[in-house]
Amino acid sequence: MDYKQNQTYIDADCKITQENSNKEITQEEDDEEITQEDAWTVISAYFEEKGLVRQQLDSFDEFIQNTMQEIVDESSDIEIRPESQHNPGHQSDFAEGLPSRRIYKISFGQIYVSKPTITESDGETATLFPKAARLRNLTYSAPLYVDVCKTVIMKGHDGEEVTETQDFTKVFIGKVPIMLRSSYCTLHQNSEKDLTELGECPYDQGGYFIINGSEKVLIAQEKMSTNHVYVFKKRQPNKYSYVAEVRSMAENQNRPPSTMFVRMLSGSKGGSSGQYIRCTLPYIKKEIPIIIVFRALGFVADKDILERICYEFGDTQMMELLRPSLEEAFVIQSQQVALDYIGKRGAPVGTPKDKRIKYARDILQKEMFPHVGVGAFETPKAYYFGLIIHRLLRCALGRNPEDDRDHYGNKRLDLAGPLLGGLFRMLFRKLTRDVRSYVQKCVDNGKEVNLQFAIKAKTITSGLKYALATGNWGQANAAGTRAGVSQVLNRLTYASTLSHLRRLNSPIGREGKLAKPRQLHNSQWGMMCPAETPEGQACGLVKNLALMVYVTVGSAAYPILVFLEEWGLENLEEISPADIPQATKIFVNGKWVGIHRIPDMLVRTLRLLRRRNDINTEVSVVRDIRLKELRIYTDYGRCSRPLFIVDNQRLLIKKKDIYALQQRESAEEDGWHHLLAKGFIEYVDTEEEETTMISMTINDLVQARLRPDEAYSDTYTHCEIHPSLILGVCASIIPFPDHNQSPRNTYQSAMGKQAMGIYVTNYQFRMDTLAYVLYYPQKPLVTTRAMEHLHFRQLPAGINAIVAISCYSGYNQEDSVIMNQSSIDRGFFRSLFFRSYRDEEKKMGTLIKEDFGRPDRGNTLLLLRCSMSPRRHRHKMRWSNL
Repeated sequence: MDYKQNQTYIDADCKITQENSNKEITQEEDDEEITQEDAWTVISAYFEEKGLVRQQLDSFDEFIQNTMQEIVDESSDIEIRPESQHNPGHQSDFAEGLPSRRIYKISFGQIYVSKPTITESDGETATLFPKAARLRNLTYSAPLYVDVCKTVIMKGHDGEEVTETQDFTKVFIGKVPIMLRSSYCTLHQNSEKDLTELGECPYDQGGYFIINGSEKVLIAQEKMSTNHVYVFKKRQPNKYSYVAEVRSMAENQNRPPSTMFVRMLSGSKGGSSGQYIRCTLPYIKKEIPIIIVFRALGFVADKDILERICYEFGDTQMMELLRPSLEEAFVIQSQQVALDYIGKRGAPVGTPKDKRIKYARDILQKEMFPHVGVGAFETPKAYYFGLIIHRLLRCALGRNPEDDRDHYGNKRLDLAGPLLGGLFRMLFRKLTRDVRSYVQKCVDNGKEVNLQFAIKAKTITSGLKYALATGNWGQANAAGTRAGVSQVLNRLTYASTLSHLRRLNSPIGREGKLAKPRQLHNSQWGMMCPAETPEGQACGLVKNLALMVYVTVGSAAYPILVFLEEWGLENLEEISPADIPQATKIFVNGKWVGIHRIPDMLVRTLRLLRRRNDINTEVSVVRDIRLKELRIYTDYGRCSRPLFIVDNQRLLIKKKDIYALQQRESAEEDGWHHLLAKGFIEYVDTEEEETTMISMTINDLVQARLRPDEAYSDTYTHCEIHPSLILGVCASIIPFPDHNQSPRNTYQSAMGKQAMGIYVTNYQFRMDTLAYVLYYPQKPLVTTRAMEHLHFRQLPAGINAIVAISCYSGYNQEDSVIMNQSSIDRGFFRSLFFRSYRDEEKKMGTLIKEDFGRPDRGNTLLLLRCSMSPRRHRHKMRWSNL
C-alpha cells in the first residue's frame, strides 16, 4: 500500500515538472516577437471593426449624440414682455403708464431623434429605408423633437408673482438628414444577409447622405487650428518685421474666432523710431501699443509688465527689444487712462468717458482671448498676452524659427459633424428668433400663444436640405457661403466611391500660383496619401486620407484639467513670474493653464492613463523639451494614426496576442478595441509624432536590439504597423508602387477611379443617371495585401489582358493598341451601360392627357401610316394625344 502511494507521488512530481517545462516552452513562444506578416492580422482586425469611412461615421454620431443637444442648451431662454400699444375700444390689462403685468418665458430642453421615417400622402408614417429613398427621390432624414417649457409670470394687484408653467413634450422642430450606416441609420449593425434582403450592397460602406434621391458626400474641409500662437517673419521691405497671430475661440463657442495680431515694426535705419511692438484688438480701429494693453489689464508698473514678458531680468537682449515700447507708452501710467486710450479708438465719437472705459473693459474681458476666459480673467490674460510677445521676441532674436503654416499639426479637419453643427446652430437660432417674434405679436395683440404655430419646422428641414443638396454651405442667399462642400458621390467604380468618402479639400483659391500649400509636407507622412491628388489647378490642395488615419471627434478638456490639478499643476494665479523659466508651461487646447515642476513624471503618467483607457485614447500629449512646454490636445479634427508601442526596444504586442486575434470567432469579440485597451497600440497625432522615435519595420527593431552599435536609434518608442499604410485607397491598388517613377503613381491613382468594373452588387435595384458594369471583371494577377480590405476581390475592376509589344504597320504608335477580334467575340471587355431618363405624364386641363405607351389609332390625332420607300428608309409618325 505504501509503495503504491509513493509511486503516485513520484508520478505526480514527474507530471508537474513536465508541465512546467512545457509551460516554459509555450511561454517562450508566447513572448516571441511578432513578424511583419503578423502585422497584417492586426490590420485585418482594424478594418473588420472600423471599415473604411469611420472618420465620417464617428463625426456624424458625435453631432447627433452630443453637439445638437449642446447647441439647444446654449441658446438662452426666450423672454417676452408685452409692449403697450394704443388699442382703441379694447382696454388691455396693462393700461398706459402701468408696468407690464405678464412675462412669457420659453425654454427648450431635451431633444429626441428617431430612426428615419416617411409620412405617406394618406398620413401614414413608416420606417424609411435607403433603397426606397433612392428610388422615390426622397430625403433619408429622421424627425427631430424637443421638449419646450412655457412659463407665464403674472403680477397680481398686490405685487405678488403667480407663475404658470406648461410643458410641451416632443414638439416636432424639423428633420435631420441621416448618414448611412451611422448609429441612427436603419441599416446600422445589420448582417450581410439582412442588407441583401433590404436591397443594399453589403460592401457599401455608408458615410454619405441621400438628399432627394441622390447620394451626397461631405468633403472634409481643412483649416488652421485655433488658440495657437504663430510667429511669421515678414519679407522686407515691409512696415513690420515680425508678426505674431492667434485665432482665439472658446470651447463650444459659436462665434467666429477673434483674431489678435501682435506686430513688431521695422525700425528705420538711423531714425529715432525704434522697433515698437503694437497689437490689434477686436473692434478697435487702430493699433494699440502693447504696454498700454497691459496697463489696461491692471498691470501698471514696468517691472510687473516685463516680468510677464521676459520672465527673467537677466535676459538683456530681450529687455533691450522692449525699451522702445516702454518709452512709447511712458505717458500713460494708470489703468483708467489706458482703458480710456483704448475706448477712444473703439467707441463712437462723442461717447462720454465712463462709457468709453466700460466699452474698453468689455472688449478686454469678452473679446480678447475668449478661450482663456470670458469675464474677470485679467491675470491669465496678461500671462497669455505676455507669452505671445515672448514668442515674437524669441523669433526676432533668432532663438526660435518662424512657424510653418503648412505643418499638418497646425491644421484641423472639419468633417460632417462640425460642418452640420455650424449649420444647425445658425438654423436653430433663426427658429428661436421666429418663435420670439410670433409670441411677441400674440402677446401684443392679446391672443393666446400657440407653440405649435410658433415653431416653424420647415426652417431646420429645408435649411439642412438646401446646404446638402447644393453644396453651398450656409444659408441661402447669405454672404460667407462656401461652395462645393457637399458633392454627388462618385459611383463609377467601387474604388472611386471609397476614395471620394476619404477626400479632403483646402479652401485656398485655385487660381493662386502659390506652391507652398500644394507641396507634400514631411508632417503629412502616414496621414495623407503621397500619390493620390488631382493634376492641374487643384493639385496638392485636394488630398486623400491614408488608409489607417483616424480624425479625432473631440472630447471634453475638463477631466484632463481635474487630473492636472491633482498632479501638482501650479495655477497662474498662485505663481510668481520668476518661477516660470525653471518650470514647464502646461497648455490644454492652446490655453495656458499653469506650470509644473516635474514634467517627465507628468507625461509618463498621462501616457500610461491613455494606454489604460482611463483618459480618452484620442487625447494627444506633446512635450516640447526645448521650449519647456507640455501641450495637451483634446479638440476635434486632428489627424492621428495607430502605431505599435515599443518599450525597451521590444514591441509590447506578442505572438500570443496575434494567435488570440486569429482564433476569435466573430469580429465583435476581442478585436481592435481590445488591442487599444491592453496598451499594445496607441493613436498618435501629427504633433505628438514629432516627439516620438518610430521604427519603420519590426525587423529594424530586432536589428537595433541585436546590433546596438549599428542601430539608427537605441530609444525607439513606437513602430510602424506597416509602411505601406502611408498610401490611400487608389494608390494601394498599384502593385509595386515603390518601383515606379512618382508621377506615374499619381496618374494611376486618377485613372483607377475611372476603371470599369462592378461598382455595387445591387446595381439592378438602383436608378443611377449613369452606370457602367463590366461583364467579366477579373481579379488582378498581381494583387496587393491592402486589396483584401478594399474589397477589390469581391468587386473587381478591369481584365487581365495579354499584351504583346511589337511594331505592327505603325497602327500601334504612341498610345494606340490593336485588338484581337476573336477575343472581343469571346466577350473581352464587354460591358453594360445604364442610363436613366426621366419624364412625366402631364395633364393639360381636362381634355389633354399624356400617356406612356404605344400610340393607339383610336384616340390619336394625325397618326400617319408608316411609309417605307425602298430608296429612303424613313419613318413618318406624328401623333397628338387627346
